[in-house]
Amino acid sequence: QVQVVESGGGSVQAGGSLKLSCAASGQRLSVCAMAWYRQPPGKERELVSSIGRVGSTAYADSVKGRFTISQDKDKNTLYLEMNILKTEDTAMYYCAAAVNVWRVYTWNCEYKYWGQGTQVTVSS
Repeated sequence: QVQVVESGGGSVQAGGSLKLSCAASGQRLSVCAMAWYRQPPGKERELVSSIGRVGSTAYADSVKGRFTISQDKDKNTLYLEMNILKTEDTAMYYCAAAVNVWRVYTWNCEYKYWGQGTQVTVSS
């Protein structure tokens, strides 16, 4: 079991910045990746950014160049630094932890643990 708790959301004007944090606890050695997802009002949840065990990162096209994912392994904390925020970034942001799951003949790194979310609201 892995527990994740997000913090750092809030309201900001377009062009501003916010930094989200995600504190992880539990069986952290089993975690193969972590990610930030978001769910805008009335839309489906989407992947914003992810980071692998060795630090490889990926970003949604909509946030490339504006958002930066990072982690502090000593503090067991994941971060998402968001700059040049746009109104379309308004969403509930979720932290997720992935663990290896045995599927037929292979291990898959799957997102199994989710936080409660933190709201980010960007106004024009």
